[in-house]
Amino acid sequence: MNTRSPQLTEEGSIHYAGWGVLAGAFTGVMVSFAPIIPYTFSLFLDPLHAAFGWKREAMGGAFALAAITVALVSPAIGFLLDRFPPRRIILPAIVGFALALASLSRLTPHIGQFFFTFFVLGLVANGTAQFAYTRTVLTWFSKNRGFALALLLTGSGVGSVVIPPLTQWMIAHHGWRDAFLMLGGIALLGFPLTAMLVRNRPEAVIVRADNRTAGMTVAAALRTAAYWILAFITIFSAFSENGLVTNLAAILTQHGVVASTAAVALSVRGAAGIIGRLCIGFAIDRVSPQRIQTFVLVLAAVGTLILAFAGSAPIALLGAAILGVGLGSEADVGPYLLARYFGRRHFSVLYGLNWTAYAIGGATGPLWIGHLYDRAGGYQPRFIVYLACVAFAAVVLSFFLQPDAEKTAHEPDLNPATVK
Repeated sequence: MNTRSPQLTEEGSIHYAGWGVLAGAFTGVMVSFAPIIPYTFSLFLDPLHAAFGWKREAMGGAFALAAITVALVSPAIGFLLDRFPPRRIILPAIVGFALALASLSRLTPHIGQFFFTFFVLGLVANGTAQFAYTRTVLTWFSKNRGFALALLLTGSGVGSVVIPPLTQWMIAHHGWRDAFLMLGGIALLGFPLTAMLVRNRPEAVIVRADNRTAGMTVAAALRTAAYWILAFITIFSAFSENGLVTNLAAILTQHGVVASTAAVALSVRGAAGIIGRLCIGFAIDRVSPQRIQTFVLVLAAVGTLILAFAGSAPIALLGAAILGVGLGSEADVGPYLLARYFGRRHFSVLYGLNWTAYAIGGATGPLWIGHLYDRAGGYQPRFIVYLACVAFAAVVLSFFLQPDAEKTAHEPDLNPATVK
């Protein structure tokens, strides 16, 4: 007999405890590494070059170092998240992230300090971002799993709408040092609600006879074609996304778009991501997630192609909007498919390995674009066309994923018997 409290089991109720957890997670993601570093990085390129004479390839190398660090530590963070309460991992990461951001206000001409700080940011990045909160949200939602993940990741979209123009205003009126201090303060805003609300779903009353149905082992998942297809889709998507977004403001200003409009384009990309995520989150519980993933990858590739020729504000904003819907929504489909194919048993470790793939692409994209800039002396449209081609390669790979009718038998009910 099911004796569980309706507060724990009825996702449709406004009193369901999972919605409070989701609210705390949303706030944490809104001010995490995900919306702050990629979306403000390009705003500091010109001020830091003017202050210290650093080349864009060198500064892109710092971003690449952070991404590589994320790649190396994400599986370990996932291992910890699978075994300990989330607050033990997330709260120290938030504090470390905020202090590292604030310390950038004390930069000197020695670029080694810049690199070291981005190394620290990479260490704690996924302890603050949606990666750390996703498993917790999965423990609370089953029927509305896709929509809950979409709402969680919408936090990143909200942050990417608000934070870039605020940062640009701070740089313009108070300088880049105060802008870094401000970002450090913003990063701490996620601490209180995370401390009060974010927790995994408590142990259920009904215990499964065979807990193995909670999902695949890591080794078994790594032997499947589906996992590697998802990994390479992630690499290609991240290469295109980070290669473009981390240089977007500088690309647009060089093509004749004023700096304020370039900052707005970053916000439009984030706002479009919010709309896309909410729509995709609603649809993903009802429509084939594989088809949805193909659709959003196509949008991302088209948006990238438009931005290659964005010489005016309307075209820049159109490209940013299309790119935002595509790349913003693709981040939702990835963890949903991981849970669908491989279950929750080792979800965070598998998600960590997927983030390793993301970081590989995310590190090489900005570094490659920065290298081309330094060699050519400017951002040429063909550079962004290259990124669009890589994005279209991800589209092609998406056709090789299993259709829903052949989905793995390891997909669990994500309200398992035993949840830490």
